[in-house]
Amino acid sequence: MADETKSIEKRLEYQKRLNTITNEIHAAGDTNEILLNLQGRILGLFDADRITIFVVDREKRQLVSLLKTGDEVQEIRVGLNKKSIAGFCGVTGKILNIADVYDDQALQRISPDLRFDRSWDERTGYRTRQVLVSPIVHARQLLGVIQLLNKTHGTRFTRDDHAALLDILKVLGLAFYKNQKLAQQTKPTKFDFLLTHNIVSGNELNQAMSRARSAQKSVESVLMSDFSVSKADIGKSLANHYRTRFIPYVDRMVIPAELIKGLKASFLKTNAFVPVGQADGKVIVVMEDPDYLPARDAIKRFLPGREFEFCVSLREDIHKMISHFFDLSSKEMLSGTGSIEDILGQLDTSEDEGEEEARGGMSENDSAIVRLINKMIADAYSRNASDIHIEPRQGKASAVVRFRIDGACQVYQTIPYTHKRAMVSRLKIMSDLDISERRLPQDGKIKFSKFAPLDIELRVATIPTAGQNEDVVMRILSASKPMPLKAMGMTQRDYDETINMITLPYGIVLVVGPTGSGKTTTLHAALHYINTPEKKIWTAEDPVEITQEGLRQVQVYPKIGFDFARAMRSFLRADPDVIMVGEMRDRETMTTGIEASLTGHLVFSTLHTNSAAETITRLLDMGMDPFNFADALLGVIAQRLARTLCPKCKEKYHPSQEEYDALVRAYGKGFEQLGVEYNEDFCLYRPKGCPECNQTGYAGRTALHEVLVGTDEIQQLIQGRARIREILNQAVADGMTTLMQDGIRKVCQGITDFTQVRSVCIR
Repeated sequence: MADETKSIEKRLEYQKRLNTITNEIHAAGDTNEILLNLQGRILGLFDADRITIFVVDREKRQLVSLLKTGDEVQEIRVGLNKKSIAGFCGVTGKILNIADVYDDQALQRISPDLRFDRSWDERTGYRTRQVLVSPIVHARQLLGVIQLLNKTHGTRFTRDDHAALLDILKVLGLAFYKNQKLAQQTKPTKFDFLLTHNIVSGNELNQAMSRARSAQKSVESVLMSDFSVSKADIGKSLANHYRTRFIPYVDRMVIPAELIKGLKASFLKTNAFVPVGQADGKVIVVMEDPDYLPARDAIKRFLPGREFEFCVSLREDIHKMISHFFDLSSKEMLSGTGSIEDILGQLDTSEDEGEEEARGGMSENDSAIVRLINKMIADAYSRNASDIHIEPRQGKASAVVRFRIDGACQVYQTIPYTHKRAMVSRLKIMSDLDISERRLPQDGKIKFSKFAPLDIELRVATIPTAGQNEDVVMRILSASKPMPLKAMGMTQRDYDETINMITLPYGIVLVVGPTGSGKTTTLHAALHYINTPEKKIWTAEDPVEITQEGLRQVQVYPKIGFDFARAMRSFLRADPDVIMVGEMRDRETMTTGIEASLTGHLVFSTLHTNSAAETITRLLDMGMDPFNFADALLGVIAQRLARTLCPKCKEKYHPSQEEYDALVRAYGKGFEQLGVEYNEDFCLYRPKGCPECNQTGYAGRTALHEVLVGTDEIQQLIQGRARIREILNQAVADGMTTLMQDGIRKVCQGITDFTQVRSVCIR
């Protein structure tokens, strides 16, 4: 009797909880908000772990998540067809109660085409088991699907759960129907996407509007600051409403010099629009309200005869774009360049190319050109660019200025064609080059501190190009401190072997790789490790990029005969312990280095070769004595730089079996040593893009290494003039990992991706 009483009380309590939920849904004015508040009680009623409520996207014939628990993914979309569990319920109108969604036979008994997409579990790490799914219907119209996941206690959802779900669906279907009718009667707003996707509730949106009015801010800024709505979601909502692209502000936007010339920053800010570039023959204009016709008419008056693409952005972002295009940062002001508006205003584009050439490349615009060059160099330095490329185009096309940042070129600005010769001439003057010589390449150097309060040097190369133009490429040489060897990202084996090599009393260590692969950085890291008062260290460099206290650093001048070979011979008379030579460019330098290493000195140098094994055969081909070279060689470090994924936005994902197999093939033998198996837990990372990385998905670079040690076996192969393959096989047998293998290791660690590794490595 007591058990029966408890059972009745339990059932009454269950019914009371069910009635409370249905009554609150029925009485709610905002179904989205009430569901958000009730989700915990609904899960408790059904003893379920998670809930997802889908609504119908009729245009795409999909179900899209309106409400869901679990934050592994932001949005779930499934096709409205019989291939998925939720889609099957939506199409057929049937309720499904499945004990294990991984039981393929049970799913096929329901429908031959029915499958559970396990990629969602693989992506999120959440294991789905039991599922209770039902369509949400009113007046024979499909409005959505409700899905309950994983019974907390028990092996499947019960008949009572089934009955309770039917009771909830009656009021839920009616509530959805009322909301849909109300939405159809209400004028669309630019925040509808946020409401329909449950990113904010109607009440929160009203609060944001009220706060925005009080603080005289935009509603979007209040949503981001007070309600944690991301700029990406607001961008989707604006793009969806105005049916155009959303363009956010990024601090490395290209300045559209020709488009903003003659426009006033104050006018653009008042009207909340600004041209940002050109594509496919159209001027791209960013506006706060692309439907505002007076602003569109004003744009057409200022840029007559042009076609336009009107895009949307936030008011605050538009103001930042205008400030970026017309004003300068503190670093630029420090260099005395003034505002971009002022500079562009002084560039008189009425002068034709013939007049400019007759004046020798300089004109009455000299002061503006000076300021423009200073600004460009200051910008490149502030953006951590390694190189500046000035590229005049054919005819009357504008000259393009590009910066190389993290190994990739990015467009910085376009300059009117009438001033391309003036820019080149100004740079030649700064570099002490012959401005009248346009037919031959020239090399020089700019000490920028002479022209602006910024202590950097630039290595300058001018190259004649087609159409009687000259390209200029400048390498920025900013004085910097050495990087610790421990921070180079080497494996423990490579680090230990490198330390063993550089702490020996004599021998030669070579660091090899293409231009810009970080060889000098690695050499200075090694020198920093052994730089003690007991050691006398001489370096010959061209140029001296990194300075260290305690090193005696010498700048070579090949034009006057003071080259690397001569510097090294002078070092041998200056009582050295360690000699570092910037580059082994010829046989004489290499021979002198080997002789120095055999007479009790530790010699470091670089070489432009593709791999550690190839370095040995290359030097033998240059005429090095194989026996002396074998005795002198301590080791070869080959190096590349690969772009690293942006830590702020890199996206974790579960790769396909084919992608995993490609990694295994590229790695070759020994992949199992990485301890990486293809299973549900195996994940990689890929670029996504955010304002921090200028939407590229990459930020910074990481070094890839292969360290060949001069073991006895390697020395014997050198003496026998062995081929590259034999040397490589022996080095691998000695424990060396190749550049490709080191790159794949860093791919598996989430530091970079396979695309970047393949772009810098050969197997």
